[in-house]
Amino acid sequence: MENKQISMIDVLIETHAGLERQGPGSPEMTIKALGFLNDLNRFSKVADLGCGTGGQTMVLAQSITGGIIGVDQSPDFINIFNANAKKLNLHDRVTGIVGSMKNLPFQKEEFDLIWSEGAIDSIGFEIGLTHWNVFLKTNGYVAVTCPSWLTDEHPAEIEKFWTDAGSGLDTVGYNIEVMQKSGYSFVAAFALPESCWTDNYFSPRETAEKAFMQKHSGNKVVEDYIESSKYEAALYAKYKKHYGYVFYIGQKV
Repeated sequence: MENKQISMIDVLIETHAGLERQGPGSPEMTIKALGFLNDLNRFSKVADLGCGTGGQTMVLAQSITGGIIGVDQSPDFINIFNANAKKLNLHDRVTGIVGSMKNLPFQKEEFDLIWSEGAIDSIGFEIGLTHWNVFLKTNGYVAVTCPSWLTDEHPAEIEKFWTDAGSGLDTVGYNIEVMQKSGYSFVAAFALPESCWTDNYFSPRETAEKAFMQKHSGNKVVEDYIESSKYEAALYAKYKKHYGYVFYIGQKV
């Protein structure tokens, strides 16, 4: 890759492709959320939207017996996703495809469960839940993580960062109301612990970014991207009591 050709998206993909997860989370939290769901079996169909390279998808596949389709807009992530499924001998029922969360290529009421960790906020919580509802069977589940306010105090620096990133923060109570208005009964909500950010995302991401920076020393796009990543981590260290990723689980009515 020539330095002059590198874009912000290139840096994001290359620094995240080798990570187990492309956002905050953990196998334990995936399994905890799965524990709120009933009636999944080997005939169940699951879609994991914004699946990345499939860290959480493989945890799902090892915990349930149904078929899973992962959807992500990055071909690089999907190639790794399918390689991981094959490596774990899950490829007979786990497949990744390139696609958009805003324009799903599926049939109405096709799925028993729609899963999405760390992705729905990129298209909007309400937009995502409303669009995805069409593809769920009646009584099917949706389980998503979305950055949310955890306290009544909303620091302006955090508000600006997430708004500039194209993903504003809302309160847990507000998001539950949105879920109910979008055609779901509320099942559960819980915040991810700090380790999901620091140990499982920021730390491995920093290692990948340092290696990438060494390969592309002096490239302004790379430097700006990595500075933004450092700022994000610093903001979380400073304001982590006020916001975080929250798992929201609902059932289609």
